[in-house]
Amino acid sequence: MRALHVPAAGAPPQLSELPVPEPVEGTVLIKVKAAGLNAVDNAIAAGMMAEMAPHHYPLVLGRDAAGVVQAVGAGVDHVRPGDEVVGHMLFAPPIQAGTLAEYALLPAAAVMPKPAGLDFTRAAALPLAGAAALGAVDAVAPEAGHRVLVIGASGGVGSYVVQLLAARGVTVIATAGSADIDRVKGLGATTVIDFTQGDVTEQVRTAHPDGVDALVDLISYTPDGLPLDLVRKGGKVTSTLGAADDQTLAARGLSGSNVMAAPIREVVAPLAEQAAAGTLTIDVTTVLPLESAAEGLATIASGTARGKIVVTISD
Repeated sequence: MRALHVPAAGAPPQLSELPVPEPVEGTVLIKVKAAGLNAVDNAIAAGMMAEMAPHHYPLVLGRDAAGVVQAVGAGVDHVRPGDEVVGHMLFAPPIQAGTLAEYALLPAAAVMPKPAGLDFTRAAALPLAGAAALGAVDAVAPEAGHRVLVIGASGGVGSYVVQLLAARGVTVIATAGSADIDRVKGLGATTVIDFTQGDVTEQVRTAHPDGVDALVDLISYTPDGLPLDLVRKGGKVTSTLGAADDQTLAARGLSGSNVMAAPIREVVAPLAEQAAAGTLTIDVTTVLPLESAAEGLATIASGTARGKIVVTISD
């Protein structure tokens, strides 16, 4: 099978032939129709997560996928060969299998039937980003009428966060570039702060001098990067990149946590149903062939990705 993989530690990704994986207990082999790209794919390719879990090579990249079941391992009874499914490669040692390939062997816990109203391309863009967004929204537990600031709203996770907040009756204050203002407003943002037009902190403070009720930060890697001065005392903060620090938050009269996405079927399946019903938009902005998957990963690495990038895999 063709697969985008890292042949050895430190080597650049390459597209070449690898053996088709064989199902084992608790796994589902799918013929991949589409695979969603995520920032974590670049981290894995660069070996940045090797201290967290051993990496075995050749290492196939990609975590999200949608396709057709080819075979199932022992103990799997919720899907069967021929079913159209959406799934995710859970982060578990060793890191080696991936979805940017013609076939992918996924853990059964993260595979679910694809709703008929959801095409493969959109389905593949949902698991990791959707689960991360839901976790972030749940972490700040917003109530109707709350003002929630979303930093990094124009990306893949942000597009879901904005919608999930808006669905709860929240006033969403989102940050985005000029080119994405209308798109983010269309997803449910009440106000979009254009980060190309001046300091975001000053723009938000001017518009909301009493502070916002909660902050969802999708871009900061350290506590120093979080604009905590914009959150009122007693407010909540969450980060998808590990920037929320308990002591830093407590010193400012805030609470919060970091979010680790859990793209298992109990989490993703309801989101997929919402998308099929038209109540959740899967914001795919770029579709690439497998041969151009590395270009999509480079776009994500550059920080210029808008919405979700999906790779389609032809027969």
